Amino acid sequence: MDFFEAQEHAKQRTKRLVLLFVLAVAGTILAGYAAAILLLNRTGLSISAHYGDYDSAAMEPSWWNPPVFLAVALGTVAVVGLASLYKWMQMRQGGAAVAEMVGGRLVDPHTIDLRERRLLNVVEEMAIASGVPMPAVYLLDGEPGINAFAAGLTTSDAVVTVTRGTLDRLNRDELQGVIGHEFSHILNGDMRLNVKLTAIVFGILVIGLVGRGILQSLGRGRISSGSGKNKGGGLALILALGLVFMLIGYVGYFFGRLIQAAVSRQREFLADASAVQFTRNPGGISNALKKIGGLAIGSSLGNHDAAQIGHFFFAQGFRSMFGGLWATHPPLDERLRAIDPQFDGKFIDAPEVVDVAHESFADAGMAKRKPVPPPLQPLGPVAAIALIGNLDSPQINYAQQILSRIPPRLRAAARSPGEAGALVYALLLDIAAEPRDRQLALIGALGGAEALRVTRELMPLAADAPLEIRLPLFNLTLPALRNLPEAALDQFSRTADALIAADGDISVFEFLIQKALIRHVMTARAPHQHAMPQIFSFQAVAAEISLVLSVLASASADDSAAQTAAFAAGAEQLPLLAGRLLFAAADAWDFTQLDAALDKLATASGPIQQRTLLAAAHVVTNDGVILPVEAELLRAVSDALGCPMPPLGASPVAAA
Repeated sequence: MDFFEAQEHAKQRTKRLVLLFVLAVAGTILAGYAAAILLLNRTGLSISAHYGDYDSAAMEPSWWNPPVFLAVALGTVAVVGLASLYKWMQMRQGGAAVAEMVGGRLVDPHTIDLRERRLLNVVEEMAIASGVPMPAVYLLDGEPGINAFAAGLTTSDAVVTVTRGTLDRLNRDELQGVIGHEFSHILNGDMRLNVKLTAIVFGILVIGLVGRGILQSLGRGRISSGSGKNKGGGLALILALGLVFMLIGYVGYFFGRLIQAAVSRQREFLADASAVQFTRNPGGISNALKKIGGLAIGSSLGNHDAAQIGHFFFAQGFRSMFGGLWATHPPLDERLRAIDPQFDGKFIDAPEVVDVAHESFADAGMAKRKPVPPPLQPLGPVAAIALIGNLDSPQINYAQQILSRIPPRLRAAARSPGEAGALVYALLLDIAAEPRDRQLALIGALGGAEALRVTRELMPLAADAPLEIRLPLFNLTLPALRNLPEAALDQFSRTADALIAADGDISVFEFLIQKALIRHVMTARAPHQHAMPQIFSFQAVAAEISLVLSVLASASADDSAAQTAAFAAGAEQLPLLAGRLLFAAADAWDFTQLDAALDKLATASGPIQQRTLLAAAHVVTNDGVILPVEAELLRAVSDALGCPMPPLGASPVAAA
């Protein structure tokens, strides 16, 4: 399943989720109506066909009462809707809000804990290899079981969270398998669906919580029901209402958990398969699952706040009251046999703590010393697009090589909220002395003396970094930049914009940085406002596609004939726009126009984006050579459309 097919499946699952939600709410309304009629008949009350006309006289029991049904239906919809909206508002701030809701602790980027360093390294490798922004990394310190989850609304605000048991009991290959599984959820659009599912189940459950609250208040004597002979009757009525609310709520909760389980289980098989494909190491994830099976506590979670996001996790976090019916994950043996058909049913005794003390501090968590893998082979256009939202072991090997080439001082600065901004400033500095001096003066004036000091310290190392290292290094700064206070982030943004505009000419690298900052830092503060598909016609974005292909063609060669040929190679992939795509030379456009074009294309449907990116890949590979600037510009276009593209490799181009 490719990236675009996975996104379409996610949309279909969302539609199915809405249908199941409607059915669950309908069931709750029917249960509430039945309870209301029974209560009214039991107490001898009735409601006439006229709204609000109550009569206490004894009447024959009636099982159909439109006013009661309407009142129950409106009340149920209002309560469930408001509760779901409340939970959505709570979680819509992104993955960090979800992680902190269940007690997650942001892993200190300067941690001296070797296992935490290993975790950071594995996540960094996966991020660079897959082309997604570096997620923030959280730890559930109080959880000894083996489990993990990814959360967020978009790739820009995603977080990866693991339990302490995962760090302590898994070796590096096993940890990599678990993280690969979670990255599959990030890439396949599962995270946003998970958040929607949590809000829906909470909305259905809230009626039961109201009933339980009434009963608990009665037990603590906090509810007064009058005095004298009316007191007993009032208490009985309140008790009955509490029981009715709780029973109705748990009828809805039953169906809500069924929805949660039904939506979650099949995706776990897909994520397991993706983790094997990513790492080319079935033993990593399978041994992690075997250790869960061999551990007494397994993947269980002690924090009951985590129950509402049980479907987020790598493995079953809570005991299912109805066996497999409520289970959010398939049984371990089924998952293991899907990975290894020869699985013999034996689990692994997980060690209390995996020994990582023999690894040096600098290499903590890095892969064991192996022969240097061959360079990443470049891809043809079809293969490049097929790799969007996906990755393979060559990309992971490439990411490990990139990380090993980054100077430790720059890597430490990238992880630090106090220095990440200065590192970006250093990467944006001009090579020539005169414009660089102006930029340094701007840093001092806008960013402050400390930012200027750190920038000067990092400047020599950053100047020596080639393009293939600069962009992954920038990617590593994203969690730290997102973690800045709002005032500091605004100051950083103003300073970075001033540096880019200082020489009056925006380079390709500056455009890539500026676009990524807006998409993955600034808008990550409001991930619920991400662009939704609105355009379903190729003709509606013909001008924008022409501009994107023209920019890529201009970067692919110096002479106009080669540029025109590259543009034509891309235009051929869009037969629906035959005759409407026109090449624009470099002097006919600027990066501001490209920015606007990409923003509009970000709202186009999946098929339009897929075909546009295929055309773009044909432009870049037309001459049989992929220059670093071409590869990174193509990846930036793909990223701007919300389609993460892994590294493409160096020239010459391999066959598609």
